[in-house]
Amino acid sequence: QVQLVDSGGRLVQAGGSLRLSCAASARTFSSYTMAWFRQAPGKEREFVAAISWRGSSTLYAGSVKGRFTISRDNAKNTVYLQMNSLTPEDTAVYYCAADRWDRWGHTKSDYDYWGQGTQVTVSS
Repeated sequence: QVQLVDSGGRLVQAGGSLRLSCAASARTFSSYTMAWFRQAPGKEREFVAAISWRGSSTLYAGSVKGRFTISRDNAKNTVYLQMNSLTPEDTAVYYCAADRWDRWGHTKSDYDYWGQGTQVTVSS
């Protein structure tokens, strides 16, 4: 069982930046594809970004490409999401997720473990 702890969410003004972190408990963290999803009120949880186990490949949703950067530090069992040029449309609860089977997917069913979520609110 893998435990994921999301952190870093807060209230930020439009145009600002924020970095989210996700700390994993598993010693096998370095073998997992990791991703971030988000869920806004009244909406489905949607894919934001993913990073391969080695960190050599990344994948982004079109709505965040060029503004957000996913990265990981396998020595610290941590994955990050750097978010720049934030807009009110980025307001959501952000969740990190782990894929133990290297499916390299962008749907919820491709991921096996989830963090508890961290709230990001962008004011206009």
